[in-house]
Amino acid sequence: MTKRTKDGGAFQRVSEELRVRLSDGGYPLGSFLPSQETLAQEFGVSRDTVQRALRELGSEGWIESGRGKRSRVVMRQHIQSSAPRASRSRHHPMTLGPLIGEAFERDEVTLDISTLTSESLDAHIRVQAERIRAGDISPGRIQLRMLLPSETQDMPYPRAKDHPDDPRLPERLRAITEAHTASLRTVLDQLRIERLVPEVLLEIRRTRLTPAFKLYVINRDEVLHGFYEPLLRTVILSDGTEVEAVDVLGFGATLTHHVRDADPTSPGSVFVANTTRWFDAVWELLAV
Repeated sequence: MTKRTKDGGAFQRVSEELRVRLSDGGYPLGSFLPSQETLAQEFGVSRDTVQRALRELGSEGWIESGRGKRSRVVMRQHIQSSAPRASRSRHHPMTLGPLIGEAFERDEVTLDISTLTSESLDAHIRVQAERIRAGDISPGRIQLRMLLPSETQDMPYPRAKDHPDDPRLPERLRAITEAHTASLRTVLDQLRIERLVPEVLLEIRRTRLTPAFKLYVINRDEVLHGFYEPLLRTVILSDGTEVEAVDVLGFGATLTHHVRDADPTSPGSVFVANTTRWFDAVWELLAV
């Protein structure tokens, strides 16, 4: 493995972990990130790798960085919910992590996911796997179904702004997807092999649909739905090359939270029922 590949992997690891912290409030809105030196020590990487990760996060709109100053958080993932339900997140801005965490506190966990990549899901599942290993939760069954775009799908994003036929950005997207789906399989397989969860089912299907939105159906009674918003941003490739690109953000997408309740005619119940039916139909008829 060349040094360039190692550096690219480290850069990806650092930027992904920081996105998780930013999206779930680990670094609250308006707060400052630790210094570059502190982050480099924590992750065991060079300051150059940290600087590259911070440049990418800045281009995505998460942080603002001034010359010689620490980076300040200016965006977090926002979840809008009108559901009158008890939740640990009610006293704080609602984020995805606690909602996934609550789902895993049940004996049976079912997740139906439609997404562009599995990057954010992988991060949240790894957190729940650590809770299981620590004995904090003990689900008896986990079932995850995930819809991803086909590997041969001609996607409108990500695309280089001035050179839309540049293959490097689609190749980067495929690499990110493959890495995180492999990670998901490993994490869930280990829970089963170590007999920490008696039954674990993971199935991934591909469809020739371009994802216009991110969708989580949680335990068949909650839905998180958010449109991918196209934007121009600087993408940093594994070799350090910066490309001005049309892209969408998964971690930063605003999600709307819907909950099924005792009234089947309530807006939340109708939305959950319709969304669950849509997912099942695509899963059975349009995915392979």
